[in-house]
Amino acid sequence: MRSIFPSAAVIRQKYALVSSLRAQGFAIGSFEDGKPMPGAMYLIADGEVPPAPARTVIAGTEGRFIQPGRDGAPSRIAYPAEEAAIGDAFVRALLAGAEAPTAADPESLALYALAERVAQADITVPINGPTGTGKEVLARTIHQASARRDGAFVAINCAALPETMLEALLFGHQKGAFTGASSGGEGFFRAADGGTLLLDEIAEMPLNLQAKLLRALQEREVIPLGASTPVPIDVRVIACANRDLQGEVAAGRFRADLYYRLSVFPLATKPLAERREDIPALTATLILRHAGNRSVVPWPDASAVAALLAHDWPGNVRELENVIQRALLFAGGDTITADHILFDRAAAPAPRVQAPAPETLSNIVQMSEFQAIRETLAACGGSRVETARRLGISERTLRYRLAKAREQGEDITRFNASKAVSA
Repeated sequence: MRSIFPSAAVIRQKYALVSSLRAQGFAIGSFEDGKPMPGAMYLIADGEVPPAPARTVIAGTEGRFIQPGRDGAPSRIAYPAEEAAIGDAFVRALLAGAEAPTAADPESLALYALAERVAQADITVPINGPTGTGKEVLARTIHQASARRDGAFVAINCAALPETMLEALLFGHQKGAFTGASSGGEGFFRAADGGTLLLDEIAEMPLNLQAKLLRALQEREVIPLGASTPVPIDVRVIACANRDLQGEVAAGRFRADLYYRLSVFPLATKPLAERREDIPALTATLILRHAGNRSVVPWPDASAVAALLAHDWPGNVRELENVIQRALLFAGGDTITADHILFDRAAAPAPRVQAPAPETLSNIVQMSEFQAIRETLAACGGSRVETARRLGISERTLRYRLAKAREQGEDITRFNASKAVSA
């Protein structure tokens, strides 16, 4: 993450912003005590002289506007204190750059901090999480924070490649190895030599190819299709999946030995609906990314931010990006309002309370998830491990749901414990 040098005036006027930037991983320097490093950014107040205009953000309190820096000019932003949530997010995006990873929720910040530590060890990393939650962004963060940052970052989607060609595409092939192979190909492993190879949707990889991948990881060498001599490789592999790999192993769709070879230090991303503090930060980043060369960057007002926070985001960050692009299209002036926020579908209605029969949460439609957990806990005698297994969720997700129930005044655990004893 970049180093930032805020002026004394900024620290006085926007101390909460500076504290937030520090919490988000920025290194905060001092004009008086620190010597700016090459590439460091400056954050100054309106009226101060930019030390390095192209690397300076000028923050004011009069009015409400954003002017990204262009042609060597400093970036400018102003917003009142009551709009600090989205205003601070814009400042962060201007300082970090629109392509930098974005996080503001405490759990997301902890995940990225952990990823940077994992990056220092040259180990295989599996990343699990729903589609559209930023697994590839997290993988790129690991690559950029590692000693392999100067090497290639090659990302492939195992589900998008033809199964008949996947082996040749991964490990390479020699000329004439198969019909149509008029020339040789190095394959993705050798293309990523010295860098990082991201295998997205690895759960979709055929079982017979999983065995060859296991050998490549263990022996650090590949045998191109049609060759008899192995070729050494120096690649860090990051594997992403949107399905529970342990469940895939239990179902016989994923090799157990490959799973344990990959799971050196597993990481997991959460649905956007479970990290709502990321929404304003992501909104600011996406607006700057897609605003293009507009002379005026539209500002999302309180009604727009409230609409974004209230949505349940089944499509996660990908859906949010679609919504922001539509809002930029519909907003003709300098403000994005709730009228410009159009979702792919309306938020799901609140589920009705009724006795559930299905055994997995994914089958419970229009029912209370609390009631489902309550009934399953009772059937399992209060065992959380068995309850999570029957519901098809992780113990961590179950703990989150129980905590959520307690926040709403329902202690499901205590209810079922007494029920189980009386039974």
